[in-house]
Amino acid sequence: MRPAEAAPTVRRMGLPRAARGPVAALLAAGLALLPVLAGVPSASAGAPATGSAARPTADRSAPTPTAPRTGRPPQGSAPDGRTVGGEDLDTRGLVVADDAPPLPGPLAASGWLVADASSGTVLAARDPHGRYYPASTLKALTLLTLAPRLDPAQVVVGTPEDEQVEGSRVGLLAGGSYTVGFLFQALILQSGNDAANALARAAGGTEATVDAMTETAESIGAYDTVVGGPSGLDVAGQSSSPYDLALIFRDLVADPATAAVLTTRVAQVPEVPGRAPGFQIQNQNPLAAYPGTLGGKTGFTDAARHAFVTAAERDGRRLVVSVLDTENQPLRAADQAALLLDWGFAVPAGTEGVGRLVQPADLLAPPEPTRSAPRPDEPAPPVAADRPGDDASPLVGAGLAVAAVVVVGVTVVGRRRAVRWVPAPDRAPGRGVSEEDR
Repeated sequence: MRPAEAAPTVRRMGLPRAARGPVAALLAAGLALLPVLAGVPSASAGAPATGSAARPTADRSAPTPTAPRTGRPPQGSAPDGRTVGGEDLDTRGLVVADDAPPLPGPLAASGWLVADASSGTVLAARDPHGRYYPASTLKALTLLTLAPRLDPAQVVVGTPEDEQVEGSRVGLLAGGSYTVGFLFQALILQSGNDAANALARAAGGTEATVDAMTETAESIGAYDTVVGGPSGLDVAGQSSSPYDLALIFRDLVADPATAAVLTTRVAQVPEVPGRAPGFQIQNQNPLAAYPGTLGGKTGFTDAARHAFVTAAERDGRRLVVSVLDTENQPLRAADQAALLLDWGFAVPAGTEGVGRLVQPADLLAPPEPTRSAPRPDEPAPPVAADRPGDDASPLVGAGLAVAAVVVVGVTVVGRRRAVRWVPAPDRAPGRGVSEEDR
């Protein structure tokens, strides 16, 4: 695990909530006047400010990552460059809701997030859109993707490839017959890479499954997630983020079929006549005894280190927590998640958060404004000619003045962020990292 710099805690402060909207509108209006008054063309209101960039992809032909990153992972964003869930989540450090209790410790994970699964309110996070290696937490997306696509009664026959798959296995044997329903249980309870392999085969093969998982991730706004395979074994370019894992797990616990898989305590592996008797497997969720647990999924590889995603319900309130890139000392990933669950339940319900877990409806882009074409008999509007000696319109000064007044005014009375520098518990001393230091 790399040495890390200190991270800032960011708390939302400034104007009363009722005044934030008008101030933000004033700032936006003033800045919008600048290009108009200056005669500079501006982007279409319906077009993304930064344009759509090519999405990252995984490369299974590249060397497999075998060690943790030596620096920060890339930061994810929506295809148009925006930060999914709100601007406060555009940080590589800590961001915490106003008036929340002090965070628990030690929280050594490089990235984590705690959110209300019902309202979508993000209560706190560290590096929420950091694109980390997900390890087997990616199996949560495998389940979310394939559960509605495959019949639980469908029978899949084991292959030699299932037997020889790398990493954790439930014990599928070539020639054995396994239902899809059992393979889902093996995928979650024992993190079986052989089960992931068999499920992908049932869904049309690895390529088809990767495509389906990518489609599912994009459909729920999990744009930081890049799928390289169905098991979570390290692949160059594969990633997920604390934010995305929270989105994925929120949907898993909301669906009765997948929620039942997450909380299954034991399952029976069928016998393979002539090769092996049947045997029982247990759920390896480290927080299986946590009050109100809704399930959890562990992950570990040499490159990803330890990861965990979970959810729990208390007094009708559901929280989801994700933890990425941590070690077992001073505290396991699951134990850090338990601290964050306890903390989250202590935050009063209805607290304004630092962002939100999006819903698919939030991802629908507004239609671009259309401009009626002029009629053939309609003269084109006159265009003002440049006057000799003029380097810019006389309105440039006015535009700059308007922008300056707005910026100064909002700086004085508007919303501010207070940054309190705190060291990450498991990091060597180093320089502080601001939100802009990415």
